[in-house]
Formats: sequence, structure tokens, C-alpha cells
Amino acid sequence: MSESPLIAIAKQWFDAFNEHNLEKLLALYSDDARHYSPKLRIRNPETGGLIKGKDALRAWWKDSFERLPSLKYLPQQFIADDSKIFMEYIRYVDGEENLTVGEVLEIKNGQIVASRVYHS
Repeated sequence: MSESPLIAIAKQWFDAFNEHNLEKLLALYSDDARHYSPKLRIRNPETGGLIKGKDALRAWWKDSFERLPSLKYLPQQFIADDSKIFMEYIRYVDGEENLTVGEVLEIKNGQIVASRVYHS
């Protein structure tokens, strides 16, 4: 049985993220993608946790990669249907407690159109 196309995109996402390769990561997203994260709500309260578009994604991740050079996501499992994939992973940063994270990517026409992060 061949790998789900959504799982293949998720694996590309982890590769790009863990390389801190912004352009490779952003290439997986549609131009008007939406991203929601509790960390975004905490660090940038004016957003309410939601950003839209590649420019906002670029600024968010650029800041994260610069502030947290050791930031890595360690994938644990993937569950996919025909349009969404749930990813469970461990957020690792030197000197911080590991954090278990769940994230859902919504994918249309081979691109991520929305993502939502869940953690405590």
C-alpha cells in the first residue's frame, strides 16, 4: 500500500521545519493560508492566535527560528483522511520541558490551506 499524499506533505513539512528552511516550509502553503496557535495568541495577543497569508507565516516562523535556534519537532504519529491530517509531535527546545503537540493541516489541491495547533 502506498503512502497517503497527505502524509507525504506532513513529512515534507517536518523536514522543512526542522531545517528551519522558511522558503521550503512556505512552499507547502497556499498564499491565503490560515494558521492558529495558542503560542501565537500568547506572544502576539493582537492576533487572537490567528494569522493569515504567507507573509504573516514567514514573520511568525522567522521570529521563532531566531529566538529558538534549537527548536525541533519530533513526529510521533499521523492520521489522515482525504483532506486533513492530524499530526502528533514533540516540541523540543534546549533548556525547556518537551511539549506534546497536536496539529491539524487542511490540504486542498496539494497545498496547506489551514493549520491549527493544540497543546496545553
